[in-house]
Amino acid sequence: MSIDHHLLDQVRQHSTELENHYIDEFVARRLSRRDFLRRGGVVGLSATSLGVVLTACGGANNSSPRSSSAGAAAPAKAGGTLRVAVQTPASAVNPMTLSSDGDLEMLFQVGDFLVNDNTGRPGPHLQPMLATSWKPNHDGTVWTFKLRPDVKFHDGRAMTADDVVYTMQQQCDPKNAANALSVFGGILVPAGVMKVDDLTVAFHLNKPIGSFPYLVSTDNYNCIIVPKGTDFSTWGKTMIGTGPFKLTSYSENVGANFVANSSYWAGRPHLDGTAFSFFASQEPQILALQGGQVDVVALFAPQGAEGLLDSSQYKILALKTSIHRELSMRCDQPPFNDSRVRRAVALSLDRPELVKVLLQNYGSVGNDSPFAPIFASTDNSIPQRTQNIAEAKQLLAAAGHPNGFSATLFTEEFQEVPQLAQEIAASAKQVGINISLKVETQTAYYGNSAYGDSDWLDGQMSLVDYGDRGVPDVVLESALTSNGPWNAAHFKDKTYDGLVEQYVAAIDLQTQRSLAGKIETLLLDQTPVVIPYWIDDLTATTQMVQGVTAAASGAVFLKDAAKTVS
Repeated sequence: MSIDHHLLDQVRQHSTELENHYIDEFVARRLSRRDFLRRGGVVGLSATSLGVVLTACGGANNSSPRSSSAGAAAPAKAGGTLRVAVQTPASAVNPMTLSSDGDLEMLFQVGDFLVNDNTGRPGPHLQPMLATSWKPNHDGTVWTFKLRPDVKFHDGRAMTADDVVYTMQQQCDPKNAANALSVFGGILVPAGVMKVDDLTVAFHLNKPIGSFPYLVSTDNYNCIIVPKGTDFSTWGKTMIGTGPFKLTSYSENVGANFVANSSYWAGRPHLDGTAFSFFASQEPQILALQGGQVDVVALFAPQGAEGLLDSSQYKILALKTSIHRELSMRCDQPPFNDSRVRRAVALSLDRPELVKVLLQNYGSVGNDSPFAPIFASTDNSIPQRTQNIAEAKQLLAAAGHPNGFSATLFTEEFQEVPQLAQEIAASAKQVGINISLKVETQTAYYGNSAYGDSDWLDGQMSLVDYGDRGVPDVVLESALTSNGPWNAAHFKDKTYDGLVEQYVAAIDLQTQRSLAGKIETLLLDQTPVVIPYWIDDLTATTQMVQGVTAAASGAVFLKDAAKTVS
């Protein structure tokens, strides 16, 4: 690898000590190209600087960014209305409290985030959105974001630091029932969100966070920026944001219509507008696409979609993600208070077969920790857990259950999740565990997502869907630490809590990967949860549609979308 040190010096003189550390690691070949793009983007190296470093090193190193079929940009023809099928929103569209995929689709049409997580697609993982740049202090306790000038809300108001401060203070205020508290809890409080000037905001954190930009990106999907003073409880009536489309009508359980935002900071969308149709399940969405009633089906599961996957009439946008399903077992109640019992359940699963049957191979096997293959910090040297019926029976006998036992598994009506629950029950039966299933609507299953009011968090066993994240921090903390708000397993382990605290605080990749290996090993031993597989994000369009970009969160970006009119 030949190095152009003159080019490197041009970047180094404008870079911080931490940024230069990652440049040194890349030049020394201790970071792959992919990991350099990822970590450099996190600590604030601009896309231009990243490109200069790659050029200076001859476009070098041993791992290219993951490619994806999502995001072809050339428009077929300007104008027209794109028709999209999505899951029915589960609640009123409130940026502070919404959680379903249907709600999320609405946010992505009308709103923008500070940062876009580009995980799974070519280029740096973190890309500027409403923030143009971000920098940490020396230990990652303060992150400063520069905002994009000349951004307007749909009602004509200019977006400034005041709006960002208001939005983030509301999202991290413990007094509010904000879903974002699952991310910000223990990390950020309202007083820590500070205006520096009209286009600069500083986040003063309660503890060091090495990946904080992900926490204010599209990963933290509630956090679109809204005008200062917004009443979140009524926001769904107007959906005022800075996004590429503006709401024209919304009919509960039916659909929503949007018109192009001609003043959008990134340029007017190619489309005149979009029309979303709401569906309670996947099958009618697929039939609507096949019947010509819609042009796009956003986020669908492979099972039951063979008519799309096997047909040349449709484009399939597949994106590698950290989307997964998580089976929790109550560690505070018998029989699952014995880790041998929990491991027996995990060992009963044939994971490659699950990926083949339920995902049509659009995914990869999981290893019972939140470290997905797409994460740079994942320690891939940890042995993969495989099916072992004999060992599972031995563990049950040693735990005092030679004849097995009965249990109840609670889960939700969502994509392939009920079928996965059936497969888990069938697998467990092979080792003597009889699992009864209780499949509920998402409204009943999630309740208020609070302990004592949710079958998800209170059930003896529960199977939940988790959306994509660019880093594992949220799932590591919220789902598994002793005081985590999503700890459905009721898992409490001081060693685990300490390792996660160190991992989240670490800024350098080497430290993260070392800690990840320890966490992965601990979770395999204790097995509070089972993660059977990771799921590719799938979006389908007709051949007439171009420029749709799938977000790993399950939503679609339609700013560059267009369709050929026959």
